[in-house]
Amino acid sequence: MTQAADATFANARVRAPTRQKSVAFIQTQAENAGAQEVARQLAHGAARSGWRTRQIFFFRRTEAFDHEADAFFCARERPSSPLGVLKLLLELYKELRRDRPDAVVTFQHYGNVIAAAAARLAGVRYVIANQLSAAETIPAPVRIADLWLGRLGAYDRIVVNSSSTQEAYAHYPRSYARRLLRIDHGFFDKTASIDRVEARRFHNLPEDAKLLGCAARLNNLKQIDLAILLLRNDPGLHLALAGQGPELARLQAFARDLGVGARVHFLGEQDEAGMGAFLAAIDCFVFPSAAETFGLAAVEAAQAGAPVVVNDLPSLREVLQVDGEPCALFVDATNALAFFEATRRALEDRALAARLAAVGRRLKQRFPLGAMIDAYLDLLERKSERTRCA
Repeated sequence: MTQAADATFANARVRAPTRQKSVAFIQTQAENAGAQEVARQLAHGAARSGWRTRQIFFFRRTEAFDHEADAFFCARERPSSPLGVLKLLLELYKELRRDRPDAVVTFQHYGNVIAAAAARLAGVRYVIANQLSAAETIPAPVRIADLWLGRLGAYDRIVVNSSSTQEAYAHYPRSYARRLLRIDHGFFDKTASIDRVEARRFHNLPEDAKLLGCAARLNNLKQIDLAILLLRNDPGLHLALAGQGPELARLQAFARDLGVGARVHFLGEQDEAGMGAFLAAIDCFVFPSAAETFGLAAVEAAQAGAPVVVNDLPSLREVLQVDGEPCALFVDATNALAFFEATRRALEDRALAARLAAVGRRLKQRFPLGAMIDAYLDLLERKSERTRCA
């Protein structure tokens, strides 16, 4: 963890449990993405307060957690057969039985339904689920499983990260809805102390180009195609993409077929320093994602002072504002002309860009990392004390 990150955690209350309790943070895949960053933040915060922490992943996707001492991979790669899935599940159960955590915190839809069931079978007495996946992206069988696990008490609490996400579950039965609790994401300020030229050299990006940026996992949900399409309208535009995912080869081919391949820069997965340089390098951050519960990448970009243009989603309108003032432009990203015009305004209207940046830099006060950590520690400590004494 960097010195800046360590200073951020100092703002959270440091607790001293009477005996060391343990918590496992469990999710699907090990990579540098939004859910993984939240879990890493919470693990560091809990460790500072005396908890023994574990990061458990169903499988390893990248090297992002290879050097984390508390990380455990149930499988080294994503299973490709029913037997591989069975072995993964068995490893998860065995690790939970061996480690015997006082609490388990699960993330995203597959992480919730699989890890909560495994934790209960392994004897874990307290489970917190996190609904970080947009409801419309969850397969129907997983939604049904999640509903019944929530109703039957496999989750003690179910955390949502925005009012928009909370509203998506408002129609659920009371036995599920009463477990819901909203805790807004906190986040590291990834503003880098380097200038634009130095930042572009860091990533080997063109120093004199108009540079758009997007940070996202490369999958269909993020609609990266729409960001690439922006380059057709201006031969001087370049696009830097920070992230990895299953759509990489297809997106590279799409850019080549469109005739803009040389102007799309695939930077791959980035650590904290890489993301800081990425945000310092770009002239405008674009985010055409089809569904979000919070939009952490866009929030980080706005906090770093980049003008931001995002798909017009209720969740993004909710989080990308401070005291009613927006720090982004909202547009239907599927409307190619409207998306380009909004991006052009963000690039060319200096007064607009300055206004957006000024509001964006206040997001850290709206979503403080310490407040998120404290809220989770309150949840963990209050319940774990009751279960330990039961």
